[in-house]
Amino acid sequence: MTKPLADFSRAAQGLSRNPLGIIALFIVLVYGFAALVTGFTDSLSTTEKAPLIYFLVIFPVLVLGIFAWLVSMHSTKLFGPGDFKSEDNFVKLMSATASLTLASVKTEDLATAAPDVQSIVRSVQDALPAQGVAAARPHVLWVDDCPENNVNERRAFEAVGLQISLALSTDEALARTESQSFALIISDMGRREGPREGYVLLEKLRERGSTTPFLIYASADSQELRAEARRRGAQGSTNSAQVLFQTAMRILLG
Repeated sequence: MTKPLADFSRAAQGLSRNPLGIIALFIVLVYGFAALVTGFTDSLSTTEKAPLIYFLVIFPVLVLGIFAWLVSMHSTKLFGPGDFKSEDNFVKLMSATASLTLASVKTEDLATAAPDVQSIVRSVQDALPAQGVAAARPHVLWVDDCPENNVNERRAFEAVGLQISLALSTDEALARTESQSFALIISDMGRREGPREGYVLLEKLRERGSTTPFLIYASADSQELRAEARRRGAQGSTNSAQVLFQTAMRILLG
């Protein structure tokens, strides 16, 4: 194998490790074939050369448009395991993305939720090492009398390095906060104890002097509910898994 071919083979192997490299390799090959074809066009008429000329002009514009769409809508799909410092980080990213996507399906359309979820999780993965959050493993208290309803949400948080403890009632949550500290508390609203038990827990915590950030994750959401939650001392209220994840990470990353 000659040196140019050997160099191309090594470059091709490197490019084929992730989708972005495969796109680049495809472009190189297309233009390589185009260059070979142009060498045999001397005998062709202007009309016969026109398709090739149009192709050489339109193809880069088309590629640029597709590339811009991929970067803006499917950025995490452009990377492979080898692009991460360790394959564990790649696995965590995929796990968090899958879990948060499944959680989002409850209130949002999967086709529109997936690209946003990937972008959210990737940005969190990028921020965690810089802030030291992954090493510190912040502890989150999740209060819900039906924890099976938010399994995927918790998996998404755990996949990016958070610890999650569960409490099934207001009394259990208060007891836990007395024995240990938490970086964040996430609570549902209605429980067996009452239809607005989330606010009951929040009020008791604030009466004790607790300033732990508090988020409401309930089945309903509106501007009025969000305003009431903030007025009572919570940092937010939502029924969207994506909004919950983003808000929680904004709080934890400071």
